[in-house]
Amino acid sequence: MDIIIRKARYEDTKQVQHIANESWHATYEGIIPLEVQDNFLNSAYNDEQMKLRIERSILYVVEVEGEVVGFANYSFVQKSGKVELGAIYLLPEFKGKGIGSALLQQAITELEGVKEIYINVERDNKIGRNFYEAKGFEFVKEFEDELDGHILKTVRMVKKIS
Repeated sequence: MDIIIRKARYEDTKQVQHIANESWHATYEGIIPLEVQDNFLNSAYNDEQMKLRIERSILYVVEVEGEVVGFANYSFVQKSGKVELGAIYLLPEFKGKGIGSALLQQAITELEGVKEIYINVERDNKIGRNFYEAKGFEFVKEFEDELDGHILKTVRMVKKIS
């Protein structure tokens, strides 16, 4: 399977929105109410927010056979070397094929000066937590976060880059 990872372009917007929707619904079923998921997706991934993501953060997309099947969204590297990983989302049928790992490695390789990558993951998102732990992320803290009236149990993790 040939994969290509590249920076997102404006014309990728609809596909990234579709991936976010599919991934969220598959991941958070039974964890976050569907209405809360949809409200978040409609506000965080609307066309205007997508434009801002492309312009004000690092948004990689991954193509398999010419189709965008996943993405990762990173903050710019801070002077301290810290980077926030906002999301790695894949279409459900592409999970477990090394694509998420490739999206993580792309940032480690390409982002100059990165020393630490931080991620917040919902505590009950066991697949996500297992992925990050397998990639060397370590527990920092757990906290409650509010999303559209729903309380999330969030785990903050960090991966130190040598």
